Parts: sequence; C-alpha cells; structure tokens
Amino acid sequence: MRVSPLREKHSLDSCDVHILKALRIPVAWLRVDTQTILTIANHVITKNHRIGVTHSEHKTWSLHIRDVRESDRGNYMCQINTDPMKSQIGYLEVVVPPDILDYPTSTDMVVREGSNVSLRCEATGSPTPNITWRREDGDRIILGKNQGKNKQEVPSIEGPVFNITKVTRLQMGAYLCIASNGVPPTVSKRIMLVVHFSPMISIPNQLVGAQEGQQMMLECHSEAYPKSINYWTRENNVIIANGDKYEPSFSDNVYKVHMKLMIRSVAMSDYGSYKCISKNSLGETDGSIKLYHIPTPTTEPTTTSTVPVPTTVEPVENIQWSRQKPVPSLEPSSNEITDASSTVVRSEETRLRDKPSLEESHEAENVIDSNSHKSFDDDIGPQRIDNTAQSMSSKSSTWGCMTRSSTVICIIVLSALS
Repeated sequence: MRVSPLREKHSLDSCDVHILKALRIPVAWLRVDTQTILTIANHVITKNHRIGVTHSEHKTWSLHIRDVRESDRGNYMCQINTDPMKSQIGYLEVVVPPDILDYPTSTDMVVREGSNVSLRCEATGSPTPNITWRREDGDRIILGKNQGKNKQEVPSIEGPVFNITKVTRLQMGAYLCIASNGVPPTVSKRIMLVVHFSPMISIPNQLVGAQEGQQMMLECHSEAYPKSINYWTRENNVIIANGDKYEPSFSDNVYKVHMKLMIRSVAMSDYGSYKCISKNSLGETDGSIKLYHIPTPTTEPTTTSTVPVPTTVEPVENIQWSRQKPVPSLEPSSNEITDASSTVVRSEETRLRDKPSLEESHEAENVIDSNSHKSFDDDIGPQRIDNTAQSMSSKSSTWGCMTRSSTVICIIVLSALS
C-alpha cells in the first residue's frame, strides 16, 4: 500500500474476520516493527491520537491513520486471538515528494575564467529523487574545452554533481537543479554561475573613409565582467560627449557591449584616430579606428576649341619657280621650252602689231609689268592648288597656266632685248 503524507486520513486494507458472531472474539491491530498494540476491538490502545478503528458487523475491521507521516511507513498486522492465533500483515508505503536541501546544495558562485567549477545539488524524498541540470535560458550546456572539435553541447546533465573544467564566459548563466521522483510536485533550485574576466575589444573596421558632410558610424564590440565602463575618445584623449556633433551609444547583453559613435556631418577637423575604451575592476583595454578623408568628386565642364586654318598665300614667285623649274635660264635648253617660248613670242608679236608705235609698246609693257603681280595673284590665288595639281596631271592644263604666267616673262625678255 502506497500512502502520501499529504492526505488527511488513510485507512489500511480492511481485515476480514470470518468468525461466529456469537463468539464475539476481539480483533487487534499492531505495529509489527515496534510490536506496539494499536487497537483492540473498538478501543484504541495507543496514545497516538491519529489512530482510529472501525468495523462492519464485527466482520470487517479497518485501521485509520490521519495526517500520515513518513514515520508511519512499515508493516501493520491485524490479529485475532484464537487457538491457534490468526493474523494478516499489510505494508504501508508512505511516498514523499522531493525537497532540495539548502545544504550541501551549491549557492550562487563567482569564479575567474579558466578555473574549475563543481556544482552540487542534494534532495530528499521517497522514492529517492533524480537530479537533472539545465540552463535556465533553455540553451544547451557547453562541455569540454569549448574549442574546436573538443567542444560538446548537451541539453542536460544527470546527477547530483555538475563539474566544469576551465570555465569560460560562454558557460556563465543561471542553472537549474531539478529534483523529481514521480511524486508531485517536482522542485528546482536556481544557481547563478558568474564568470569574471578582464575587458576584451574587437573592431569590425579599423580603417574607415568618409567624404565631407557625410554621416558616419564607428563601431566597437566589448566583452567584460563585471560590467565595464565604456566611452570614446579622440587623439587628445578627451572623452567624446553627446552633443550636436557626436552621438555615442551603448547596448549591452550580459557581458557583451556594442559601442557606437555617430558623426552627424563629417568635417575636415573630424578626420583622424578615435578610441573605444572599456575598463572594469580586472583591467582596461582599448581599440583604435582611423577615419580618413575621401575627396568629393567634381565635374569639370567640357570645352571645344576651334583652331583656324591658315589662309596665307605663298609668294607667286615660288609657285612660278616651281612651275618654271624645268627652265634654268632665259636661254632655251629644250625643244619643249623653246617651242613654248616661241609660241609665246609669236603670240605677243601678233598682239603688238595692233600697237601704233614702240613707245606705246613700252607703255604697255610698263603697265603690264606694274600690274603683273596683281593680275597674276588674282588669277592664281583661288586656283593655286587646282592649277598645281593640274600641272602635274595634264600637259594641256600646264600649257594654259604656263601661257598666262609666261606672258610676263616673255615681256620682260622682249624688254631686255629691246
């Protein structure tokens, strides 16, 4: 028989007595382990006021125990005094829900990172409770060296003792010691494990560039416990305060702190080195971030310049010389030039026949000589390039050009001869 001590009253299994009513033989209840007589017939013999007895037609006798206690556990016997004596034994099992003992169960612990830790949990109850360790936040428990392949994670640990070798900050937190034995309610105790270590800083970007007028955010990550004091400084070690220019902010989670520094509008005076500093009772550390200048891109207007083509005309003499280069002197040296000269002379003589006298001829020569360059420039200027090309590609064209240019030369020759 299993009886909980929380019940107000409990009756042992009844003892059935099959005897003649006429005999009226009394029935007694005894405690076997102590050989204590509890009741005889309708009378309670023991001084324990929690004991009682009832019967039904002197046939069924029941022993009642109120406010059952763990000490009531044991064997009970109902006995009739016949010859020989007859008896029946029943066992009373009293179950007790678990209860965690304050001693020697561990309390909140504060340890240095890298030390060994042993957590203990002791509980009583009937049956003997089982002990289970879990993290209060529901995370898995980290075992091993916490590095590389040796790292192990488990949801729970069984047993009254929980050992941690070389504890780290990752194992810091609240642990629950849970005791259960199948008898409700299950009980637990919270044990806080605090790991102390000096500050450590990590920086995502140590070199940051920004343009003038740009808004910039600098970031640092700090880890420390006990909680650290965190702040930002410039190159002159002056602490940066919150204001119109700068806005430092800090967000923490247990032992981690996310440090931010916002520069609202970067100016030339803002470029340089910044430090994020973290300190606690165990030490101090800092990290450096350099903010450098990125030039603002400028757009230059595209200009188009026009270079004028020179329109100067080379002297007529050069062109005449180039065209008359085959004639080295006034004396004819080839049939072609001789024929040309002759033709020109004849043409000129024919033109001069219409003149009345030699003086008029001289006057005409002077007029032509004075105006020869002008008329030649007027004729040659627009057609210089074309005539030059034509003189190299067509003999007839050269002849026409040579005819006009040779007129002056022939006149000069005639004047000399005269």
